[in-house]
Parts: sequence; C-alpha cells; structure tokens
Amino acid sequence: MAEIVVVGGGLVGHCSAMLLARDGHTVTVLERDPEPPPRSADAAWNEWTRRGVNQFRMLHYFLPRFRDILERDLPAVAAALDADGALRFNPLEVVPEQVSGGRRDGDERYQALTGRRPVVEAAIERVVATTPGVTVRRGVAVRGVLTDSAPRAGAPPHVTGVVTDDGTERRADLVVDAGGRRSAAPVWLDAIGARPVREQRDDCGFVYYARHFRSDDGSLPPLFGPPLQPYDSVSTLTLPADNGTWGVGLITSARDTPVRRCRDVDTWTEVVGSFPLVAHWIDAEPITDVAVMTGIEDRQREFVVDGVPVATGLVAVGDASACTNPSVGRGCTIGLIHAEALRDLVRDHDLADALGVAVAWDDLTRRRVAPFVRETLHFDRHRLAEIDAHRDGQPYETDDEEWLLGEAFAAASGRDPDVLRSYLETNALYESREGVLARPGLADRVRELARAPGDPLPGPSHAELASLLSS
Repeated sequence: MAEIVVVGGGLVGHCSAMLLARDGHTVTVLERDPEPPPRSADAAWNEWTRRGVNQFRMLHYFLPRFRDILERDLPAVAAALDADGALRFNPLEVVPEQVSGGRRDGDERYQALTGRRPVVEAAIERVVATTPGVTVRRGVAVRGVLTDSAPRAGAPPHVTGVVTDDGTERRADLVVDAGGRRSAAPVWLDAIGARPVREQRDDCGFVYYARHFRSDDGSLPPLFGPPLQPYDSVSTLTLPADNGTWGVGLITSARDTPVRRCRDVDTWTEVVGSFPLVAHWIDAEPITDVAVMTGIEDRQREFVVDGVPVATGLVAVGDASACTNPSVGRGCTIGLIHAEALRDLVRDHDLADALGVAVAWDDLTRRRVAPFVRETLHFDRHRLAEIDAHRDGQPYETDDEEWLLGEAFAAASGRDPDVLRSYLETNALYESREGVLARPGLADRVRELARAPGDPLPGPSHAELASLLSS
C-alpha cells in the first residue's frame, strides 16, 4: 500500500483521498485554509470561509453523474448530503408528460443530488474526517516539492514529497495536486528543473451576477425551461439547491459594459424580472446580495509533452489539471470523474514504475476527462461569440457543424422523449455529446426534429435590455 499526499482539501481533493483510502492506501491531505466546516448546513453557508475558493458562494449544481459516483463509491458522503438537506432533483419528474413520454425504467439515473457549495463541502469534510486511512492537516500550505537527490541521467525529475511553508518535509510515493484553479504545480516543478508544463489559458470572457433565495415552505419554483436559458446577449441560470434554497444568475460578456449596472440589487431585480420564464424565481426571500464573478480562466495543463513526462511522482486532478467556465455546471462533476480515474490508476499500476504511471495518467485524463473539457470550451467559445454578436446588433453566423448540431440537439430534446433522454445523458456527463450523437440514427433524427421552427424564448432583446438598463 502507498503513502500518498494530496495537496488541497477541497471537494476533489477530499474525494480523491477517500477513494484512495478505501483501497487501503495511507493518505495525508494538506489544506491551506485553516477553518474547519461548521456542523450545520445553515452555519456552513452563513459562517464558513474558504479563501482558496473564490467561487465558494456562487451558483453551483452537482450533476447526476456526481450522485452516481458517490452512491457507488462513497455512499457515506451521499448519506451525509441527504442528512444535511441536499436536494434530489430529476428534471424528468417536473417536465410535462407529453414531453417526457411518461415514467420509464432507468429514469432514476437522471436524478441529481445537489446543494450550495459550502453545504456540500461541509458534508464531505465531516465524512473525510472519520475515514480510516485519511489524515487532514488544515492550515498547511505547500511551497514546493521534493525530488530525488541523484536522478537517473536523461530521466525527468521524480517528485518524492512536498515541503510546507514552515519547512516541514513530507515524503510520499505519490503527490496528488488537487489545488484547484490556483494550483502552483508549474512553479514547483520549475524549481526542481523540470521542463515547462504545457499550458493553455485564457479569460473565459463571461461575467456572472447571482443571488440566492429561500422559500418559506421548502418548495421550489416551477421550472418553465432548462436551468440554463440563452437569450440574445445574456443567459439566465436557475439552479435548485438544498433546504428550499436556489440560485438565480445572469451570465453575459465581460465586454457588455451597461450590464455591469446589475451589481446593484434593484437593477439586477428589474432585469431578471423582465424574463417571463425566470421572474418567478426571485419572488422569494433573498439570502444574499448580488455576487459578481469575473476574470474566470479557461485553462488546460499537460504534464506529458511530446510523449515525455515533465516530471514523475506528481499527478494533477480536477481544476489543477483543467478548469473551465462554470456556466454549465460541469466542474465539480468532471473533478469527481477525474478522482475516480486516479483511484483506478493507482489500482492498476505499480507506483514504483514512475514513468509508466505518468504516461498512464496522461492517457486516462485524455480518455475520461478531456472530451468533457473540450466540449465545454467549444460551447463557451461559440456562446460568447453569439452574445457579442447580439450585443453588436448582428445575428450570429457560423458553419461549425458541431455547434449547429448541438443547438439542434437542444431544440429537438423537447420534441421527442428518446432524444430528450439522450440529451439529458450528455448534460449529466454520463457520455460526451460527440459519443451520444454518433449512435446510429440519432443525429439524423435530431436534424429532422430541429427543422420545425420553434418559438423564441420570451425575453428582452439586447436593445430592449440596454434601454431598461439606461432608465
């Protein structure tokens, strides 16, 4: 059994630690934020701070595959979430029967187990604290990695542990970087003479304006469309959460200067109220002011460059490996898929074969995670271009067949129960959209259904929105 150090005690880091410990490994989690979670869901939301997670109180949604992995591999976490009031939500139970085609065997796989981020993290932290084989050290920041004193000639540096801010050295058979969007792994590796990590990064270009609400009786507002609804120059987001709470957001281009007025609560309220399918979601008790998130990075890192690892003994998981715009709610679920892949890597490979482990991890990441990341980035780039086109008063035109087929898929999902379930399968991250649409006959059926014109979503155009904001 291996000694493993996980750098970062967030959602992905803790789930990685528990998955590895269930296989008998000894895992130490090092988390720089010193404060442990409060015991109750309300206290976690109102009192807990996580300086290392800038999106901690922004809108979150945990997809059905997240629940599926928890119930199969970490059932104690699923039970803790249920006990804390997390919401089990299945869109097939709230759409009209003429759209869903009625209840079918297997529809339970589309159920999500979701909640506000602090509530979900607090439940996970309570479970990890009692998991045999896992030790969590809070208030411990990592400043670098350790390496072999005499590496083999021509071999990449091999990481043998970490050094913390107080100078303590912690040796490990494997170091797992779960440091999230702020991961400093490239700096650590540069300091031990590794070749540069290949990194692609860019500001995703979106800005979020979001509030959370609570109902008096624990019920949720009726759903009159998908959670993410694209309009001319904005998208709206309505995400059910735990204990009768939910989040409502406006997403737009960071270049759309007039919309910045939505930082003001009254302006935000008036703008959201102008969207008929969403306005009723804010007719409740607000539990936050308007939270703004901008400067969100899309970033991908490759630790195997031209077939050769830049270093061995360290693997990056979750956002430390790749992070994207969170508008489609994929980040935490992709991170848990990656953690599950890490568990399988350590099961199937001898960590003494450091080079083989590094190459195998790169392959697993490319097969299990990269397709979801690529599709998320592809959607984001087109949606941002579409928003900017409408902002400039122009229709959005593209000959990108993948985007056009994806838009047709969304339109067709409301016109055929079988297509709807295929569409939900991709949204739940059970399969990539490319993989689903490659199934015999599905793409043709989607194109056939999408030929029928649909009614546009009722809501203000960009010109009408600009007029509203100027007044």
